[in-house]
Amino acid sequence: MRTGPLALRLARRELRTGLKGFRIFLACLALGVAAIAAVGSVSSAMMSGLEGDARRILGGDVALRIVHRPAEPEALSYLRESGEVSTVVSMRAMARSEAGGDNSLVELKAVDDLYPLVGILALDRDVTLEQALEPRGGVYGAVADASLAERLNIAVGDRLRLGEATLELRALITAEPDRLVNFASFGPRLMISDAAVAETGLVQVGSMVRHYYRIVLPTSTDRNAWLADLEQRFPDAGWRVSSLENATPGYDNFVNRVTLFLTLVGMTALLVGGVGVAMAVRSYLDGKTETVATLKCLGAPSRLVFRTYLIVVCMLAAVGTAIGLVVGALGPLAVAKLAAPLLPFDVPVAIYPVPLALAALFGMLTAVAFSLWSLGRACDVKAAQLFRSAISPLGGRPRLPYLIGLALAIGTLVALAIATATDPWLATWFILGSIGAIALFLAASWVIMTVARKAGRPRDPELRMALANLYRPGAPTPGVVLALGLGLTVLVTIALIQANLSRQVDERIPEVAPAYFFIDIQPHQEARFLEILRGIDGVGEIQTTPMVRGRITKINGVPADEVTIDPDVSWVLRGDRGLTYSATPPENSEVVAGSWWPADYAGPPLVSFDVNIAKGMGIGIGDSITLNIVGRPITVEVGNLRKIDWGSLGMNFTFVFAPGTLEAAPHSVIATVHVDDPALEAEVQRAVTDALPNVTAIRVKDALDGASRILTAVSVAVRATAAVTLVAGTLVLAGAIAAGHARRVRDAVILKVLGATRRRIVKTYLLEYGLLGLATAAIASLVGSLAAAAVVVEVMRGDFVLPPGVLALTALLAMGITVSFGFVGTWRALGQRPAPMLRNE
Repeated sequence: MRTGPLALRLARRELRTGLKGFRIFLACLALGVAAIAAVGSVSSAMMSGLEGDARRILGGDVALRIVHRPAEPEALSYLRESGEVSTVVSMRAMARSEAGGDNSLVELKAVDDLYPLVGILALDRDVTLEQALEPRGGVYGAVADASLAERLNIAVGDRLRLGEATLELRALITAEPDRLVNFASFGPRLMISDAAVAETGLVQVGSMVRHYYRIVLPTSTDRNAWLADLEQRFPDAGWRVSSLENATPGYDNFVNRVTLFLTLVGMTALLVGGVGVAMAVRSYLDGKTETVATLKCLGAPSRLVFRTYLIVVCMLAAVGTAIGLVVGALGPLAVAKLAAPLLPFDVPVAIYPVPLALAALFGMLTAVAFSLWSLGRACDVKAAQLFRSAISPLGGRPRLPYLIGLALAIGTLVALAIATATDPWLATWFILGSIGAIALFLAASWVIMTVARKAGRPRDPELRMALANLYRPGAPTPGVVLALGLGLTVLVTIALIQANLSRQVDERIPEVAPAYFFIDIQPHQEARFLEILRGIDGVGEIQTTPMVRGRITKINGVPADEVTIDPDVSWVLRGDRGLTYSATPPENSEVVAGSWWPADYAGPPLVSFDVNIAKGMGIGIGDSITLNIVGRPITVEVGNLRKIDWGSLGMNFTFVFAPGTLEAAPHSVIATVHVDDPALEAEVQRAVTDALPNVTAIRVKDALDGASRILTAVSVAVRATAAVTLVAGTLVLAGAIAAGHARRVRDAVILKVLGATRRRIVKTYLLEYGLLGLATAAIASLVGSLAAAAVVVEVMRGDFVLPPGVLALTALLAMGITVSFGFVGTWRALGQRPAPMLRNE
């Protein structure tokens, strides 16, 4: 017997009765699909925008960066023979108003006549960049961000001091083609010509100067072949190469990480929504028991009934998925409208089929996976059992074929989640954690029901009935605890992590952090620097240390880009790292492997390394690391490993060399300064930078304020995203109340007939949902606290403190949600007239 066409015809007839019982099903599915579709679409749009603007952001077809020193003449000659070359010098410096008194840290950029090779620099005046920067009357021009003019209290036409040079502000920058938002930027942009740099006196041996070379190659040039030839010709040049394929590695990694996190949040919402799907299908089938029993009495085989209602579920799932896809597809449009001022590139508004198809697949698989249990159980029992289901609810489990189908659906979901994740290992841990969380909350619901059952018979009848409702047959306790508990757990975890990070930034770090970092101190200026500070009352501890910059090129003789390391420490290989040397162990660190070298050490090059980074790189004591230091490769052996307290913001380095290796390398001195009275900080900065104009002061409080603002903005965005999971849990709660509406009406009628007042009935149901919400909040708070502690202590290497306010808010939120929805459902049930129901019975 062919059951396919008949099942389709029966399914269409079922759908004619409307969507009653399936509204929560649609809402849960649409919410999860919308979250995944929106995240995927926005990520694709941002990556597309980055790729589309890669040439402009990069400043050419290829960009090279060298720290401390310019490119060798031979290398520069080769670059100019290959194409059009623009040079840019970048560094941090201190700018001061000519009148004195006001100064500011700036991100200095010195450009040549060809800048920009790609894109347009926009100014607020009708002048070209060349005209704005040219010398007039012996004074070079400058252009800057409007925020710098505000900080220095100057206007266009006024003069400012930069190092030893006097500059005239000729225009304000309104758009800079090759500038990305940088979280490590501490000051506004100040742009001058490369000819003006020499007059400032800022570029000295060991200064933190970055030299950029942007190249536009002829269209006939094979860029990949040219890059390979460049590497072969100048293997020890020490520059970092960026091309159109990796123009924005930092942004790419940031977008990928955020996408992964938000996708996992979306999958959590879909998982919670899946509980709602399961409850909706179960409730729907409970209402169709007479129909199913009748079909079976008329000779319908189980497979016909199963296919009929599976088609119904799939059709409705397609509707919910379509709604989610429409909402998710609008994500790029929302980002383009809301975040356009914050992004240095245009977000293309388009339909991105791949993330939408992926979200649709997740949605349909979730609907099928969470429906199969109820479908298989309800459609595979005898007609007599179905007729008796009103007084004896269906139990047991489906037959093996349905269980196999369920396992295949869940397995496909798991494989899809891992295969499409940017970090498969993190996705795997997320899935394992989700399985553990589901098991934990199901076990917790069993505990709640068991405790309620064994609580005895309280004297208060309302409380007695409320406890009985928690464990009665068909009680919504497992579904509500699972769905609402997962949503609350996500919120608690994120809130506790954010609270601990804020505590670190706002309280702990300021207690131990220095007031200032001073960089670019020349070795011959160190004595004068110390003399100035020691002459100011209120200046506390001063620490100075030499610093050289170097880049890892090989690990145990293998090129660094060919070594597989933990993604969490891959930043060590990107760009240059600060290096120093010391005869004694630095403060705020502890040697945990190996031993420190003698104070008079004079042997082969040794280095002390951060233990966590070494673990991520897979190296230990005795292994070798090759670094390019000022164009010269130096191979060192790992002599010991240190555990570093980075949270103190003290003087510490990933690499600390033994004496005898770096002393002869061109270097500068950096310093940390503690100030007893914050009111003296401005005086300290002014005294140092006025006497030593080439020295740059970085105020730690400004950096912490910036970090705090970023943290606050990120936490708001993350909490808002995580709230999607809580909304899904709330929908499941609403579905559970809706599914039990008929039972509540019947109970309310019986209680009214027995003489119960409206007030006592309402009290009973409010107690039931209040207890359920409180128990769920307690479990979610415990699980969320453990998860947050693990992240803060094990991943972020910080101290964990449990703020009671977060837990109290969680309890109030859970009780508020459950009691509110319970009250609405109860009030609707109480509004039903007893007579019609009694006549029907």
